[in-house]
Amino acid sequence: MLIKGNIALSENGFVFNPSTGDSFTLNNIGKEVLMLIKEGKNISQITDLLLGKYDVDKISLERYLSDFVNDLSVNNLLEE
Repeated sequence: MLIKGNIALSENGFVFNPSTGDSFTLNNIGKEVLMLIKEGKNISQITDLLLGKYDVDKISLERYLSDFVNDLSVNNLLEE
């Protein structure tokens, strides 16, 4: 899973897709997940990192990540 190379992410969690002109605002966790994806981490690695950092159960986190990745795909932010 890769984020398209032209996707811009600001320090404030503002995401801009210059190909479509669409912009999105992420919360802190969403921003962190997007940065981890951009670094080349897979979902399993991201899950492990976040479980060690936040007080969340694994099932809830996996559901959140699945929904988040689906949203990235729907919004044309992932490489095909």
